[in-house]
Amino acid sequence: MEGRGVQCRAIAKSYGHADLRRAVLHGIDADFAAGCLTLLMGPSGCGKTTLVSILAGLLSPDAGRVTVSGIQLDPNDRVALARLRREVVGFVFQQFNLLTSLTALENVTVPLIAQGMKRRLAVRTAADMLSRLDLRNQAELLPAQLSGGQQQRVTIARALVHDPTLVICDEPTAALDTESGQTVLHLLRSIALANNRTVIVVTHDTRILPFADRVIRMTDGRIDAGIETKI
Repeated sequence: MEGRGVQCRAIAKSYGHADLRRAVLHGIDADFAAGCLTLLMGPSGCGKTTLVSILAGLLSPDAGRVTVSGIQLDPNDRVALARLRREVVGFVFQQFNLLTSLTALENVTVPLIAQGMKRRLAVRTAADMLSRLDLRNQAELLPAQLSGGQQQRVTIARALVHDPTLVICDEPTAALDTESGQTVLHLLRSIALANNRTVIVVTHDTRILPFADRVIRMTDGRIDAGIETKI
C-alpha cells in the first residue's frame, strides 16, 4: 500500500551560508514501505537525522519532494506540517524526552489532549496503551521512578497512542542493555507495525539487525548501493 508508506524524491539539504555552505543530503531517492520496520544506518554525520527530520516535517528540504501516507508535504505550509507531526507521525527518542513532572499515564495522554480529545477519553485511551506495553502497574509513577527500559516503553506508548501511520525512532536502543533493547524492538514489531504503519529506526546498533525487514544504508548524504539492502 504505497499510500500508507513514505516516498522521497531528489531530496537535497545544505546548511550554512555562501562559501561556508555544506551539502548534507545529495538528491536522496528512497521508499519506506508500510508494514515494514526499516533501519536507516550509517556513520555519524552521514545525514540520517536530517533525512528523517525532513520526512517528519521538522525540516524543509532545499529541493525534492516528500509524500507521507499519501500526503505530499508543502514546506511552506506550516499549519499543515504541524498537523502532520501532531496526527500522522509518532516519535520515539533515544533520550526518552518524557516530561519529568508528569506520571507515565499523563505523559502518554499529552498527544491526545493536543489533538483535542476530551480528557476522560484521553486518559482511558492512554491507560489502554500502557497496558498493551505491560506498564499498567507503572502508570502513576514519574519517569525518575522507572527503569530505562520502562521509560522507553512509555515513550513508545506516547508515540503510538494517537494511532500515527508513520513512526520514527531515533536510536531507540542506544541507552539500553541488550535485554531491554530486544524487548523494545519486539514491541515495535508487534505493536508499531500493526495497522500497516511505516516504522523507520535510525540506529548505529547492529544488535537490532535481526528485527528489521529492510536496511537502508547511508554514507556522506547518499544512499549506498542503490536504494536498499535486504536482510
